[in-house]
Amino acid sequence: MIHLENVSKVYPNGTKALNGISLDINDGEFVFIVGPSGAGKSTFLKVLICEERASSGTVSVNGFDLMDIKKRKIPYLRRTMGIVFQDFRLIDKMNVFDNAAFAMRVIGAPEKDIRSRVNEVLALVGLEGKEKSRPSELSGGEQQRVSLARALVNKPGMLIADEPTGNIDPEMSFEIMKMLTDINKSGTTVIIVTHEHDLVKQFGGRVIWIEDGAVLHDAVIEPDESLNSDDAADDGAAESNDADKKEADAQ
Repeated sequence: MIHLENVSKVYPNGTKALNGISLDINDGEFVFIVGPSGAGKSTFLKVLICEERASSGTVSVNGFDLMDIKKRKIPYLRRTMGIVFQDFRLIDKMNVFDNAAFAMRVIGAPEKDIRSRVNEVLALVGLEGKEKSRPSELSGGEQQRVSLARALVNKPGMLIADEPTGNIDPEMSFEIMKMLTDINKSGTTVIIVTHEHDLVKQFGGRVIWIEDGAVLHDAVIEPDESLNSDDAADDGAAESNDADKKEADAQ
């Protein structure tokens, strides 16, 4: 489903965000992308969804060659995947139902199909009864559920989540992660970028550690097994930074 070979990304200012990444992610995998801030994780995701083009190498996603893809084909690439953003990116003038339905309306799906599918995914993420609410009337966790419903509405084979638990409390983080694992068990490939190392250890799966734009480690861990990293101190530092950030946000 995803193939990267010797992929590098250099920005116009000379910043080298990716440095010779080679990896494959197969259908049905559950994958965490982890690493310190500035490691290249965000650029990695942007290359996968074609928000950025790699400077060199080979990038293939869901049958699309992203090194040569035409701009008019990019929307078709993105229809093969669902994307969940940390900042939710909901449209506040639309209610929950219409936010979830947005992706189906973009592709011209019949209204009957939209009603059926949106109600199905809203039930899946536990938002029955919230269909007419506006995003501003919801908690952070509920907004993330709407974002997840919108990502799932077109039945993508791949779900990409960028820090999906970054703006919600720990209890809701667990619930969102449980939903993502259940979605994966139904056959959907799930790729999660996260700083939440406790969640990675708790749920397990394939863990790709990116640092200085390169893959430092790539291994499958069992739930509650420690990350196989020589730099365990980095885990603690990252978690400490997360705690500092949350404390600063609270202030």
